[in-house]
Amino acid sequence: MSGNHYETPLGGEPTFSVSDFVAVCNQTLEFAYPSVVVVGELANYRVSRKRWVHFDLKDAGASVSFFGSAQQLPGPLENGLLLRVRGVPRLHQQYGFSITVQFMQPVGKGSIKKAGDLLAAKLQAEGLFDADRKRSLPYPPQRIGLITSGESAAYRDFTKILADRWRGVRIIHADVQVQGEAAGAQIARAVEHCNEYHSDIGVLVITRGGGSADDLAVYNTERVVRAVAASRIPTLVAIGHEVDVSLAGLAADVRASTPSNAAEVLVPDRIHVMHGLHARCETMTAVVSARLRDAIDAVRLVPQELQQSAARHLQAARDQLDGRRALLSALDPQAALRRGYAIVRSDNRAVRSAAELQPGQRVGLTLQDGTARAIIEGVE
Repeated sequence: MSGNHYETPLGGEPTFSVSDFVAVCNQTLEFAYPSVVVVGELANYRVSRKRWVHFDLKDAGASVSFFGSAQQLPGPLENGLLLRVRGVPRLHQQYGFSITVQFMQPVGKGSIKKAGDLLAAKLQAEGLFDADRKRSLPYPPQRIGLITSGESAAYRDFTKILADRWRGVRIIHADVQVQGEAAGAQIARAVEHCNEYHSDIGVLVITRGGGSADDLAVYNTERVVRAVAASRIPTLVAIGHEVDVSLAGLAADVRASTPSNAAEVLVPDRIHVMHGLHARCETMTAVVSARLRDAIDAVRLVPQELQQSAARHLQAARDQLDGRRALLSALDPQAALRRGYAIVRSDNRAVRSAAELQPGQRVGLTLQDGTARAIIEGVE
């Protein structure tokens, strides 16, 4: 303090300058209320230069001014929402009393839904929920980044189901708060850390069990949703129960209904796989056996087929030989002689035409059973 305070003549009470009085008030507030939480209806909300936020929280009887960084916003807001704000109360020399925001979030089912709808519309317009952004997950992954509380039922359910269904998957666990003021920053930093230092992770799993709308609100904040959407590692988000749908889940590559379902999505059931392999082995054995039987039957038929083929070829040869014999028999001169014909020869040459003969010419006759001589008496 500047030390400029005065005593009144009558009561001896200290009198402060304005600056000293503001300083005394702030010291008192810092000692008695270093941080306060106020719940009220949002009014006069505005964002300055995309960096600072100014607003009031009010109820039926009073209104209090707030000031803070735009980075602390859970997402788009509008007047009328019910907010819970933590901050530091201060009496400013120029602007009067206000609370500097440390943390803020919508409260109440209606306000949480309305704030979620505002953020969903904004991110939808940016394409963060588009189907063509979705990536397939490795199946099964060799390494999983698990972002959840190590003391939660979600952690126990996920790791148990995973181990029961499949072996050999390594889990990199980021132990974070899953609700409360610090949860959003911890979850977002865990996603960013895994991307920076554990790029060999096959899939990031962000999960927690069920709860009220207030409990699950952190997964509908802009910082967490954008961290999920920006992850270079494929993401799987499983928040709450089957009916719970978070904006983080919409931004993820794959959304599961529960932590247990997330494990079921990521790895097969090894018992089913073994049964499937056994069935395939039986099928393959049956196919091979059938083919072997067919081959044996075919081999057994080979001698019969060879015998039949040889018989067919032999018969064809016989038929061909018989045909040639018949032809030769038809062309055999002796056959003509046996039918009563004779061969006429002159000068040891066969006479083929009557024009070759002259009356008085001596010729030889070859008959079936001998030869004879003759003299041509005339030629007609």
